[in-house]
Amino acid sequence: MRHTLRLSLTTSIAVLALSAFAFAHHGNAAYDSAKMTTVTGIVTDFKFTNPHVLIAMDVKDPSTGKIEKWEGELTSPNHLARAGWTRSTIKPGDELTMTGAALKSGAPAMAIRKIVRNGEQIPTGGGDN
Repeated sequence: MRHTLRLSLTTSIAVLALSAFAFAHHGNAAYDSAKMTTVTGIVTDFKFTNPHVLIAMDVKDPSTGKIEKWEGELTSPNHLARAGWTRSTIKPGDELTMTGAALKSGAPAMAIRKIVRNGEQIPTGGGDN
């Protein structure tokens, strides 16, 4: 009886400890939500897959003229599908303007809050739309 109770308690603690890692994944600690960044470029890749939809773009640096590879992260495909998205909502070759919280590290990536294509905002299912 004590062995079973000890095993159950140990298993419960392990499950709770591991679930903290899963919860932490959904935090925004890596992004600086006080620093919104806007970039315009050409989509090079669009991944409509779990756990987060990703958009890769080539963005021309206005001061140097060099191309930077940017990546934007959105919510899950399921959440975006409720806002009307499909796998073909965005295609490589599309020109987009993305606005979002930049990475604190300074790497060219963001948590997307707003997307504009051809002058029209694409709903992202967030509160900014």
